[in-house]
Amino acid sequence: MFLLNIHNITLPISDPVLKFLLELVIILGAPLLLNRIKVPHLIGLIIAGAIVGPNGFNLLARDSSVVVTGTTGLLYIMFLAGLEIDMGDFKKNKWKSLTFSVYTFAVPFLLGYIGGYYVLHFSVLTSILFASLFSSHTLITYPLISKMGITKNRAVNILVGGTMVTDVLSLLVLAAVVGLTQGNATQGFWIQLGISVIVFGLVVLLLFPVIGKWFFKNVEDKISQYIFVLVIIYLAALIAQIAGIEDIIGAFFAGLALNKLIPRSSSLMNRVEFVGNAIFIPFFLISVGMLIDFKVFFKSWETISVAAIMLIASIGGKYLAALLTQKTFRLTNDEGTLIFGMSAASAAATLASVMVGYNIIISENAAGEPVRLLNEHVLNGSILLILISCTVSSFVSMSAAQGISAATNEDTVAEGSDEERILLAIKYQSMVDVMVNLSLLLKAKTNTENLFALNVVNEEKNESSVKNAEKVLKEAEDAAAAADVKLQSIMRYDYDVISGINNVIKEKKITDLVIGLEHERQITPAFVFNLQNGYLQNDNINVLVYHAAQPIATVNSYTVLIPELAHQEPGFFHILLRIWNIARNSGATMNFYASTPILDILNAINKKSSIEATFNPIKNWAKAEEIAGSLKENEALFIIMAKSGMISYTPRMKAIPDFLNKNLQDRNFMLLFPFSESDTNDYEKRAINNNRDFIEIGKIIRKVFK
Repeated sequence: MFLLNIHNITLPISDPVLKFLLELVIILGAPLLLNRIKVPHLIGLIIAGAIVGPNGFNLLARDSSVVVTGTTGLLYIMFLAGLEIDMGDFKKNKWKSLTFSVYTFAVPFLLGYIGGYYVLHFSVLTSILFASLFSSHTLITYPLISKMGITKNRAVNILVGGTMVTDVLSLLVLAAVVGLTQGNATQGFWIQLGISVIVFGLVVLLLFPVIGKWFFKNVEDKISQYIFVLVIIYLAALIAQIAGIEDIIGAFFAGLALNKLIPRSSSLMNRVEFVGNAIFIPFFLISVGMLIDFKVFFKSWETISVAAIMLIASIGGKYLAALLTQKTFRLTNDEGTLIFGMSAASAAATLASVMVGYNIIISENAAGEPVRLLNEHVLNGSILLILISCTVSSFVSMSAAQGISAATNEDTVAEGSDEERILLAIKYQSMVDVMVNLSLLLKAKTNTENLFALNVVNEEKNESSVKNAEKVLKEAEDAAAAADVKLQSIMRYDYDVISGINNVIKEKKITDLVIGLEHERQITPAFVFNLQNGYLQNDNINVLVYHAAQPIATVNSYTVLIPELAHQEPGFFHILLRIWNIARNSGATMNFYASTPILDILNAINKKSSIEATFNPIKNWAKAEEIAGSLKENEALFIIMAKSGMISYTPRMKAIPDFLNKNLQDRNFMLLFPFSESDTNDYEKRAINNNRDFIEIGKIIRKVFK
């Protein structure tokens, strides 16, 4: 019976189980095979799509199921580009992005128009549409760059920002040409298009973040949060289509809208990237390959000549645009090459424009055959353009990315003798997600194993206390694992909680102790006593006391209060790294309030490791308390503290617990106590080792302490 069923299989395969199995085998096998020969798996998926597709062995049809998953993959690529962009660097590089978008739009457009009008003798409108095919590009290699950890590089930020502009311009050219061809390009048409695009931008960029913030505050279910992200992607794409622009622009704007609500090191971000890279994006690449028909290039020399002009205009134009960008902004050779590699791929917008132009019939010839705005030679040439440009893009991007990654590692001082080791003291189940989510933002990106969760069990307690501790620690392990971070759980038997924590600090060589306060719990005199006489007696670790009234991902900005002379404390720069990590991983704005000498240091650091920040001088601590009391909704407070007897200690710090209890119980806040004993060389080494973004911090420290 089994053999009979196999024998009766017809091509293309229609059985859903067998069809999906074949697609999964391709997605699994392509990376495993091609990684051995140093070929990007993106190319393998495209070629595999061509082999099994309708123009190959016809094993699979490019039906609605392939189109739907492929479309989702394309939207996913654009969404991730918007989601992972560093808004601080984006704002800093916005004029560079705009300049790049002019280069990468104008140069290929000019070459394409010359080729279409003067070489292929197309009409003016056809030549304009033909030229616009080469101005846009698809960030098909973005997942590859993201895996290599260089998405914060200035070249990537310039390119991603420019991609948004040039794709919008290309699609507006498409809308204009279609309107002119069909006689709809009246003044009302242009006004309607302009208004709809503006409304689209306002709805997605202003309304979506409000909806997202409300959802993440009120819905804790992880599956529901992921489905919400998918809804936002498709809703933004639909609104973009209604506005008259391409859906990929909507997906990109959706990423920008959720940029600050999905921290880069969070478990939700890990889910978003995992599902996209494992399923949706590979399906998109396979669906692109299914469009390729190699036979058409042996039927007509005209198709080959059109394809040659398209390749020269597209790849040549993108190369010249990248070269101009490199020379204009004095980028390195690898950065210039990376811009060319990532912008060389033509797939999404190009294919959309070709299909629209091909389906527009402008007249009939003498034989009664339709005359299309873009003929079949352009359609077939675009397929070859997609294959070759994606191949070039993959190889060039991978090579340049490896060079940038190697250079970054060479410039980074990193000795393993003093690693970051963060200890979370977790007692209650309600604090598990709060503490783990905070630690994911606090830690350095390279720290994937030195995270500890501790629950101290009184030796006199009953069996239920032990079971509760095991449950709490297991949940903490699972929460960290969801973000691909290994958390080591420790259940400690001791008569005294403080003694148990202090002993673990010594045994595990902890560098940072994080203590959580429940939302309803105040800072009691007993807690302050235990803090001063217990945890803060560890002179060589940072102690962080955290109170959460809302999910940390929904906080827009932080007010950071720094006492005078804090920069002269041994642990100041190390605790500053924690604040910088939160800013970079969450995208939140840091509003620093400090004395002028400290602000000068912060400005110097921010030039080397950019975050979104403001720097505000204050003259006294009383003014700092006034600022802290005026926090608005979705704002939080960080206060850098000092133990009694330290240089930066002020008696007013004794009143801070009462102040927080009275004024900020409905806000997130953190008290940060930097370590107090360490020589200059030691904490300089610790600062560099614990955050690869602070490559230049050692030089800054040496200047301060000369």
